Amino acid sequence: MNSLEKYYLPGIAIAALIGLPSVSEATNGYFSHGYGVRSKAMAGASTALPQDAIAVAVNPAGMAFVGDRLDTEVEIFSPRRKYTVTGEPSMTPGSFPLNSGVVKSDSEYFVVPTIGWSRQLDNQQTVGLALYGNGGMNTDYVATANPLCPPGSAGAGTYCAGTAGVDLAQGFIVPSYAHSFADGRFSIGIAPIFAIQRFKARGLNAFGPFSSDPNHLSNQGYDYSFGGGVRVGALAEALPGLRLGVSYKSRIFMTQLEDYAGLFAGQGSFDIPESFNFGIAWDVTDQITTAFDVEHIRYSEVAAVGNPMLPNLLVARLGDNNGAGFGWDDITIFKLGAQWKQNELWTWRAGVSYGQQPIPDSEMLFNILAPGVQNWHVTSGFSRALGKKDELSFAFMYSPSNTVSGTNALSPKQNIDLEMHQFSLQLAWSHRF
Repeated sequence: MNSLEKYYLPGIAIAALIGLPSVSEATNGYFSHGYGVRSKAMAGASTALPQDAIAVAVNPAGMAFVGDRLDTEVEIFSPRRKYTVTGEPSMTPGSFPLNSGVVKSDSEYFVVPTIGWSRQLDNQQTVGLALYGNGGMNTDYVATANPLCPPGSAGAGTYCAGTAGVDLAQGFIVPSYAHSFADGRFSIGIAPIFAIQRFKARGLNAFGPFSSDPNHLSNQGYDYSFGGGVRVGALAEALPGLRLGVSYKSRIFMTQLEDYAGLFAGQGSFDIPESFNFGIAWDVTDQITTAFDVEHIRYSEVAAVGNPMLPNLLVARLGDNNGAGFGWDDITIFKLGAQWKQNELWTWRAGVSYGQQPIPDSEMLFNILAPGVQNWHVTSGFSRALGKKDELSFAFMYSPSNTVSGTNALSPKQNIDLEMHQFSLQLAWSHRF
């Protein structure tokens, strides 16, 4: 491949990514369980095991070891969400009862594109560019008749304001630089993060009396915000075949979602939380490699996500600096993966991860909109070489059903169950230059 093709291919890939549908993925809260098909097939264990140009999404120091390559991937992600309400509704002033029964979200399939490119400048320096996404607050509860709705309301829907749901998608453009030292036994990397966020909410107008700006609470269509942060990382070979990795992603400060200034705390502020990754990878034999990661995500530090419903809803209005949010806690995830290089053509992978889910049992009412309740993820996958330069890879993920239960904070005799299970299929083509 000539040099012109080498530089044009990333541009073509970027244009293709921009033209694809929005991203929506909710596995560990609204962060993905992994980034890149090889990482995802190993349950996301990749902080100390870079395998492609998507490695920057976890540890930019790993880019020093992936060489010149282009990775293009597409994933079909399917979350299956529902909520169940039982118990006697409270009809006292100030209460907010829900209609009893089981309601499923209609939105079940999403396309998730990912692209990565890397270029080795010399024996020590590598630059790269990756585009990937987060999301997952995408729910769609249709407007079925609701006999508990007060006169003058829509008379249907979860919150008596018609079809209810939210749609959050986050896309990241991440250039990177990595430098290796000591004959490749140590590397550091830095990756500025440029983020774009798209959000839409509907069916929440009944919360107007609780809002600082009822005209910018719900049903405003899509609004966009932009921001930036940085990820830094290091990778070291502690012993031959034993590698240690660490990375830190800063808080990504986003511009306000002004069309939803009456919903999110801070007049529409919705930053992306900071996170930490620690990993170890061990070449057990020439063919078998194992990896173990720990990831920590600080959801609680972002007011729109971390502020609890009560007492905030009683002492501040939605949209105020101390307004109610989703009440999410910080979470820690443990990831274990293994890889077997059968021969020059076939590589097989598998993994399992367990993480805390972020929703306390006191935060059921709002989290019907964002039921990120998953704990376990089981993964597998493989790569098949198509020659010396090209490779096809596949990953499968299944997250078994998990349920979080708690009372309706504004109708305490009612119980709400949030339940979800999910699976994904991902296919990737990789080309080495």
